[in-house]
Amino acid sequence: MHRIVTWLSVWAVGCLIMMAAGAWADEKAQKIEPDKLPPKIKEAVKARFPGAEVTSAEKEKENGEIVYDLELKHEGRKYEMDIKEDGTIVEIEKEVKDVPEAISKAVKKKYPTATIKEVMEVNKVTGKEEKPIHYEVTIEMAGKKKEVIVSLDGKSVKGEGEEKKEKN
Repeated sequence: MHRIVTWLSVWAVGCLIMMAAGAWADEKAQKIEPDKLPPKIKEAVKARFPGAEVTSAEKEKENGEIVYDLELKHEGRKYEMDIKEDGTIVEIEKEVKDVPEAISKAVKKKYPTATIKEVMEVNKVTGKEEKPIHYEVTIEMAGKKKEVIVSLDGKSVKGEGEEKKEKN
């Protein structure tokens, strides 16, 4: 009887480990070749950015839903999009070439030794309406890159760990 209980315990622990590993794998982003994207995703990109070139694509699970995270080029500008499996655009990030002074000052104040490498305006999409919600700024310090979130007015600058708390 002791052997059966021991065996069942080992089996149960093994099942739990496998389930946890499966759940972890679901959350991990999966690279996809742009030409292998589902038709609904391709149609959403084409409708919003006709003639755009998708340069990178990942499939991931966010809050239990499949989301495609795309990087693209359109008319010489970099964009990023989050699109749900059904083709609904959730978020669009637009490369900012002329960085607002309030944003660069705010970043320099919090990270005085940093160099700003890239600024993306993040827009929440509802239907066909895009509303700016913040900036994602990629900075470099001592040879290491870091992404920070800056409010539209430049009054709030948060590092990687801090913005994740805000999203949840």
